[in-house]
Amino acid sequence: MGFCFRLGCAGLAAGAWLAAATPETSSAETSKPQTPSVKLASVVRADPRTGRLVRKVTAAPPAAPKRVKASLPVPQPVEKAVGAALADSVEQTAGRYQVDPLLVHSVIAVESNYNPLAVSPKGAQGLMQLMPGTARRLAVKDTFDAIENLDGGVRYLKYLLTVFGEDDPRLALAAYNAGEGAVMKHRGIPPYPETERYVERVGQKYGEAKQAAQAAVVTKETAVPEHPPIEQYVDAEGRLHVRTRPSP
Repeated sequence: MGFCFRLGCAGLAAGAWLAAATPETSSAETSKPQTPSVKLASVVRADPRTGRLVRKVTAAPPAAPKRVKASLPVPQPVEKAVGAALADSVEQTAGRYQVDPLLVHSVIAVESNYNPLAVSPKGAQGLMQLMPGTARRLAVKDTFDAIENLDGGVRYLKYLLTVFGEDDPRLALAAYNAGEGAVMKHRGIPPYPETERYVERVGQKYGEAKQAAQAAVVTKETAVPEHPPIEQYVDAEGRLHVRTRPSP
């Protein structure tokens, strides 16, 4: 009963969060980018011809949006495999919704192997394999648009992590595969072979990605910096000099 009560309360809270995160808007409003605010700056300069002071109003470029960095960097092999542009999009989207980008990469790898046009036998579509009903719920208009699919999939994953707990993502992963209702009904990972394999595969990739990222951090911190070679020479007066060896 405690588990059901906790899930019930969390489900209501997270449901409200998802509703707030996916307002009912038209497709034009959904896809229309927000216009950044422009700051005006007043500058007084001397006119080079007359020498008089002239006041000019200039528009300062908008500040770049702040990004939430992951605690561990995405390993270079992952970035090389999927492309720097997509890897950067995953990092930005995961940072926007405060989800570990390594977890997002692991879900995408198992769901579609980074194929934005993938369609499952059950009808799941795109990069993060959104079912049509889930896509409508998340206001995703084009499931085969990699960026839009990614945004909806990460938002949904964040919602599930909010419902089932972020400390251990296994229940959220099970719900991503089998649905929230199945996890609540069985009070844990549903005893479906497909879902059990799915949670295991994503968990394995997630663990491997974190180990690789941690190893990269350790290697970078312990790497011995390279120094140019030095050489000694004695000048005509018998004095010893030490200098950096010039490049060939």
